[in-house]
Amino acid sequence: MSMDFNLFMNDVVQQARKEIVHAGYTELRTAEDVKQALDKKGTTLVMVNSVCGCAGGIARPAAAHSIHYDKRPDHLVTVFAGQDKEATAEARSYFTGFPPSSPSFALLKDGEIITMVERHDIEGHDPMAVVQKLQASFEEHCEEV
Repeated sequence: MSMDFNLFMNDVVQQARKEIVHAGYTELRTAEDVKQALDKKGTTLVMVNSVCGCAGGIARPAAAHSIHYDKRPDHLVTVFAGQDKEATAEARSYFTGFPPSSPSFALLKDGEIITMVERHDIEGHDPMAVVQKLQASFEEHCEEV
């Protein structure tokens, strides 16, 4: 039974990775990847991915749809909580003032945290409500594409 569960979870993780990469986000799998990506100039949206239901049903769809907007971040990246532990820990080190939360979104500018959409802003909400929160942040902090 344990072997079947591990295979199932591996499939779930691979599907979750594919969804977010297909949406246009760059996957960061090491702490070094995170440092290079988050220290870039400009605005960066970090999607903290996870295998929970609110990630698949709300956060990943919101991540995909929110970027179809006049203003959007310069860089779109993702880390996977519970899978790529060092990368996720490094990303969270940039999210000063916010507790660990997954799924979640962090908007940074020049490597500094601007705002977060935390799990409590995602869980129990519909994807469009999360899209609207993200796009409000883009409107305020990002340039037109």
